[in-house]
Amino acid sequence: MAIRPVEYPWKVVVVVEAPKCAYSHGKRTARTLSLPWPRGLRCHAQCTSSGENLNSGFPHTRDSGCRCRGGCRDGRGGSMRHVTASSRLQTSADATARFASRPNSALHCRLLCCIASPCASSFSRLACCLAPRRSISAFPATYSDPFRSKHGIANMVPQEKYDIVIVGAGPVGLLLSTCLARWGYKIKHIDNRVEPTKTGRADGIQPRSLDLLRNMGLKSQIMAHKPARVFEVAFWDPSSRGGIARSGTWPSCPKFIDARYPFTTLLHQGLIERVFIADMEKNGAKVQRPWTITDFKNDGADPEYPVEVKLASVDATDETEVVRAKYLFSGEGGRSFIREKLGIPVRYKDPIAYVWGVMDGVVKTDFPDIKMKCTIHSDAGSIMVIPREDNMVRLYIQIASSEDKDFNPRKKATAEEVQEHAKNIFKPYSIEWESIAWYSVYPIGQGISERYTLDERVLMGGDACHTHSPKAGQGMNTAFLDAQNLAWKIHHVESGFAPRSILKSYESERKHIAENLLDFDSRYAKLFSQKQPAADDISKVNKSGGASSHQEENAFIKTFKESCEFTSGYGVAYQPNIFNWSPAHPARSPLFLSYPDQTTQRPGRILTPATVTRVADANTVHLEQELPLNGAWRIYLFAGAPASRTAPPRRLAAFAEHSLRPASYLTAHWRADAPRVSHHEQHNPHSRFVSFCTVFAAPRAHIEVDAVLPPLLARYRQHVYADDLQDLRVLEAPAAAHAKMGLSPETGGVVVVRPDGYVGCVLRLSEDGATVDALNAYFGAFTTQRLGGGLQVSSQL
Repeated sequence: MAIRPVEYPWKVVVVVEAPKCAYSHGKRTARTLSLPWPRGLRCHAQCTSSGENLNSGFPHTRDSGCRCRGGCRDGRGGSMRHVTASSRLQTSADATARFASRPNSALHCRLLCCIASPCASSFSRLACCLAPRRSISAFPATYSDPFRSKHGIANMVPQEKYDIVIVGAGPVGLLLSTCLARWGYKIKHIDNRVEPTKTGRADGIQPRSLDLLRNMGLKSQIMAHKPARVFEVAFWDPSSRGGIARSGTWPSCPKFIDARYPFTTLLHQGLIERVFIADMEKNGAKVQRPWTITDFKNDGADPEYPVEVKLASVDATDETEVVRAKYLFSGEGGRSFIREKLGIPVRYKDPIAYVWGVMDGVVKTDFPDIKMKCTIHSDAGSIMVIPREDNMVRLYIQIASSEDKDFNPRKKATAEEVQEHAKNIFKPYSIEWESIAWYSVYPIGQGISERYTLDERVLMGGDACHTHSPKAGQGMNTAFLDAQNLAWKIHHVESGFAPRSILKSYESERKHIAENLLDFDSRYAKLFSQKQPAADDISKVNKSGGASSHQEENAFIKTFKESCEFTSGYGVAYQPNIFNWSPAHPARSPLFLSYPDQTTQRPGRILTPATVTRVADANTVHLEQELPLNGAWRIYLFAGAPASRTAPPRRLAAFAEHSLRPASYLTAHWRADAPRVSHHEQHNPHSRFVSFCTVFAAPRAHIEVDAVLPPLLARYRQHVYADDLQDLRVLEAPAAAHAKMGLSPETGGVVVVRPDGYVGCVLRLSEDGATVDALNAYFGAFTTQRLGGGLQVSSQL
């Protein structure tokens, strides 16, 4: 086709693409390109055959991206054109490049995209070239476009830029993507699988993870799939009479753990993934499949987007794409390309000593505890039983041990061989498989990555950092908390709340937890795989966990019971650092309360659950769930009993007054749009950095929000509560929530909670505003703003 030069008062380079005509298949598909555009210029997309204006046109500001969408409705092969206009001159249709449609192209149209820049001298030429028909996704807007290079077209379209590129759509990548998409970040998320997990992989959601999912508003979607719920674990051991016998049971989440959901939720990982994916898509993010990463480098060529990432399609199209990002995250799993390219070694704690098979299916059996989680030890081997949704059950079956004469850590076994082995272990009970949904064989090994990041730009999480046996049900749950920990810290950096150096704490906090997990898993897996004493010779474990036996429990049961807090997720404890206050913290004040002498809340541990009455509507609510996971800190003001029903307590009045002073932790992070914030905004009307909850040790009927709260705190009227409900754990306390925090119902106190729900610090609530001075020192230790009258607190992570 001949190229006809056209003269314009702008220097324009035109690139033509030929996307499939969407409306011939019932929906529009259109490529979006981000292009530099001069101030005042408008762009329109029209079909020259139908004359339809597919884009209403919109003004562009300098350096903003043009996002022109095109698509042909009529299917008659009309070409697409851009009509450009400056704020003073509307060009005519005759001044637009036009192309005749190709023969037999009724299902295609031409999309013409422009890069325009002011030309200070004379008119310039318009260069055009027609691309062969191909799918939209096959024409990435990058410097390395092979078609443009082949046809001699200048690669003028800049590389697409993203806040983060996430590789891998497993639990860690999806939760990270979900959080950041909600908070407005531009995400490139790829996965090398054609679709989400169909069978197998992780299935256990521990109680702490269920809290997290509820705080994200996703728990109801998970529970809609009617997952299995495990409240108790049954232990079966060899019987002196032959076969196996139940030696006892133990709560999955014992009563000494203050949990809202004292059970393990069991659901196919693919269904869990789809819940995250649906939420991502509601917020403008998606998983691009099947794509993989081929290379990356932190070259700093663009200081704001220093990481160049090369991607490629896994299918037969051989498409490639090069993008730039502020961050690159590996959620690829144990065989992480990113980790290997960084040269980060994995340290293994123990040599592989056991090989296990895992099988999901529907069974027919007379085994009485098939609907419970069970650990079974017999003379023929060991099995773990995990009930699942849709009448399925998962069985973990030991098939090889290092004690075997011919042990091979890479041993394989067919599904039939594993089934036969399982039948021998279940004796005297029978078991038959009606169907098998998934089957795999794996060796047990505990490995941990030496580093989670080298530069706070390229980071890793989940199985890319730690691998272990699946029987303790920790893989997906640990991945969730990896992602949550990283998400709010990236958000703080990119929001200008904190310097990039806080990202160092992602590795230090999460690696410490992973090391604890691997220590536990090593002991647990070893004991599980070992032969246990006969059930007749060991103690019968009381179901309530309250009775003890004259005989000593076997080592496996004892380890299981001792580790319940850790496996439930509530045993996670971050060490003292810049976020988790300790006497060594840079912020020093006698108002800080130390654990355990002065408060029950330990910095670095999850906030203790408390049930209160919401004043606004008299609803009974869970205090720790009232503020959602939105990247903001949570300040809980336990105000004690108000001395008057007509005036705010002096402590609250002083707190509010000092919080509103210049350079406080609140005013330094004041929203620029605060005057325009809707009155419906409940959580962050003043600052996206922090939110407030106020709890009075008084009946709800005695609390008039506007009378007993200063205006600052009264604005959070949906987060004012009465501590007037009994709690069985502190039955004699007049104000249960205050008591569970270790605070006096007369003087109260302040509990500062991190965006991920872990306690940061606890303070007394003073009458002279000194509490705010202490908060300024605490927050000033890691924020970018100078807090507290210009005194900058020095600190090190």
